[in-house]
Amino acid sequence: MRVSVLLALFLVVSLAVGPIFPKSAASTTGCQFNSTKGRIQHVIYIQFDNTHFVRDNPNVPSDLEQMPNLLNFIQDNGVLLTNHHTPLISHTATDILTSLTGVYGDQMGVPVSNSFRYFNPDGTSNLGVSFAYWTDPIFDPTTPSPTDTKYNMLTADGLNAPAPWVLYTRAGCNFGAVATANTVLENI
Repeated sequence: MRVSVLLALFLVVSLAVGPIFPKSAASTTGCQFNSTKGRIQHVIYIQFDNTHFVRDNPNVPSDLEQMPNLLNFIQDNGVLLTNHHTPLISHTATDILTSLTGVYGDQMGVPVSNSFRYFNPDGTSNLGVSFAYWTDPIFDPTTPSPTDTKYNMLTADGLNAPAPWVLYTRAGCNFGAVATANTVLENI
């Protein structure tokens, strides 16, 4: 089965990664995530764009087979989700945000691409960019004061789309992100 455009990886790491990370305030206050094997110490989410888990051609190794150390680590220590359905039209921003939110772009405000147009009151349109921090308004690199100041990630009700870190912080856990769409400061 081919995972088109996007492969989302969830790695639940316990003893192998535990000693690398120092104890944090969240761990002393009781970050509460449990599994059938006991308490989960770390959740590491790794996302690859356009990576294939299985072979498209039986004679050619899949992308993950060509990264044997990563594949072995996932098989021995984690959980791999390979049933992510990419939205159409497929672009990096929408794909990543779909996997982080669990909903397609029409329900979280970044519907089809890495950039888009928004309407001004006079009927003209301006450039909007999909890569903006989760709680930021529309980012328009062509003007310091866009006419549309609604959230970039907008639900049908006009609210800011729920962020992926809420689950963790409500459970008393720390959350950190590196180079993931809309979870790190962008376009400052």
